Amino acid sequence: MADDKRGRDKQAHDADRRQRERELATELERGDEREPPVEATTLADFEAELDAITFPATGTEVVAAIGDREIESVRGRHRIADLVPETDAETFDAPAAVRVQVQRPTVAEAMTRVVEASTTLRNTDFGWAQRKAYEKTFEELEAIDPIDDDDGIQAVSDWIVERIRDTATLPTSRAVRREAARFCRANGYQVRNDEWLGI
Repeated sequence: MADDKRGRDKQAHDADRRQRERELATELERGDEREPPVEATTLADFEAELDAITFPATGTEVVAAIGDREIESVRGRHRIADLVPETDAETFDAPAAVRVQVQRPTVAEAMTRVVEASTTLRNTDFGWAQRKAYEKTFEELEAIDPIDDDDGIQAVSDWIVERIRDTATLPTSRAVRREAARFCRANGYQVRNDEWLGI
C-alpha cells in the first residue's frame, strides 16, 4: 500500500474497524455480567427484525427501517430512533452491533444525543476511543445508583451537548469524566480516586 494520505487513512479506518469488532465481541461475551435493562427475549425479537436490513448499515438506514419500533426495558418503552443516532457517520457492521447499542437504553439515548449533536461540528472526528470513553462514563453513572432515574446521565449528556453548541468542539473524555465526578459528589455519591470517574 502506498505511503500517501489515502493509504494512511485506509490503515487508520481498518484499525478502527478491527477495534470495534474486538470490542463488540467482548461486549457480547460480557453481556451477562450486569443485568441489562432489556429482556433477552425482547432483544431476540428485535434482532429478528434487523434481518430486513442489509449490513453494514448506517444509523440513518437503521432508523429509516425500524426507527418507530419500540423495545421495553425495566424503565419503560424506548423508540429505536431514540437509541440509534440518525446519521451516516454511525455504521453498524452486523445486527449484533445494533443489539449492543440498544441493550442499555439510558446510555444509548445519551450517546444518541451526543453523536447527533457532534454531526454539527466541522472537521471534527468523534473517534471510537473517545466515544467508548463517553459510553463508559455514562455506564459508570448508571451503576452509581441503579435505582435512581439516571439524573446523572441526563445532566452530563446535557452538559456535553451544551459544550458542543457553545464551543463548537467536543469536550475531551477527561473533561466528561470530571463533569460526571462533579455531579456525583454534588449529589452525595462518593467517587474514589481509583475509579473511572475519580479524576
